[in-house]
Amino acid sequence: MNTSSMVLEVYRLANIKSAKKRILVNETKAARNKAIKSRVKTSVKKVEAAVAAKDVETAKATLRDAISEISKAGGKGVYHKNTVSRKISRLTKAVNSIA
Repeated sequence: MNTSSMVLEVYRLANIKSAKKRILVNETKAARNKAIKSRVKTSVKKVEAAVAAKDVETAKATLRDAISEISKAGGKGVYHKNTVSRKISRLTKAVNSIA
């Protein structure tokens, strides 16, 4: 959605200035969160593909990258700390199972 249509939508929906700003800020934050989640999912898929191919070296390398991405997402508040811990634990367990 481009900015001109977002602004038009804001002016149709909300009457109060702070409500208009909240709509714009929420859409910006939602786009950021979506991008971060997409990067996490991509890195997780790379680890799972390496595990499925039983490629130990690639799995370990991609695991390091995935842990970094997941931790960053948790630090930015995209994921809860327990979700971060669970995702990292499951990926590590999968990589260790082929090592």
